[in-house]
Amino acid sequence: MKRYAMVVDLKKCLGCQTCTISCKLFHGLGPDIVRVKVIEQEEGEFPHVERMFIPLRCMHCDDPECLKACPTGATKKRTDGIVIVDQDECMGCRYCAVVCPYQARTFIAVDRRYFPGNGNLWEAKRYTEHQTGTMQKCDFCYKRIDEGISRGLEPGIAPEATPMCVISCIGKALYFGDLNDPESKVSRLIKQRNGFRLKEELGTEPSVYFLPRR
Repeated sequence: MKRYAMVVDLKKCLGCQTCTISCKLFHGLGPDIVRVKVIEQEEGEFPHVERMFIPLRCMHCDDPECLKACPTGATKKRTDGIVIVDQDECMGCRYCAVVCPYQARTFIAVDRRYFPGNGNLWEAKRYTEHQTGTMQKCDFCYKRIDEGISRGLEPGIAPEATPMCVISCIGKALYFGDLNDPESKVSRLIKQRNGFRLKEELGTEPSVYFLPRR
C-alpha cells in the first residue's frame, strides 16, 4: 500500500514563494486563504548570519490530531496517507485548527475573491470548491493524483499526477512520492541526507520531511 510523502530540501529553497502562489492560482484560493506558507529564519551570529527559508503546509500525519478532534468526521485520512477535509461535512467548529501542532488550517469566514463576480472565470470555477464557514488546508492536490493514477501515471514522476507546488518549484526543492517504496526518490533522499520531521516528539508521524542545509 502506498503512503505519499513530501520532502523539502532546505538547501535549495530560495524563499521565492512560488509554491504559495502556484497553489493559490491552481486551487482558485481567495484572499487570506493560504495552504502553503514560507517562513524565514536566521542562523548564526553577526557577522556570520544566514537566512533560511522553510516552506510549511499540512504535514499529512499518520496519526493526525485533527482527525481525532473533528466531531463530524469531515477530516479524513485516505488509505494512501493523504489527509483531506470534506467540506460538505465540515461544520466550521475549528477544533482541528486548535489541536493542529503545525497551524496548517485556514477558516473561510467570508466569501472573498480577488475578482468578484465572474471577473475571472478560473477563480469563479474553482472557488465553488471552497465553502464559506469551513476549514481549508493543503490536500497534496489529491484530485490531480487520483486523475493521474486513473491515466496510468506515477505521482512524483509524472507532472500531471504530482502536487502543483512540487512541479512549480523554481529551486527544485520539493519532492513527492511513495514513502513505502524504499527505491522512491523521497525514500532515498530521506535515508541519504538524514531527513527529519518537525515536532517528531509529538508522535503524529508527519509525512513531510526536511533535508538539512548541511
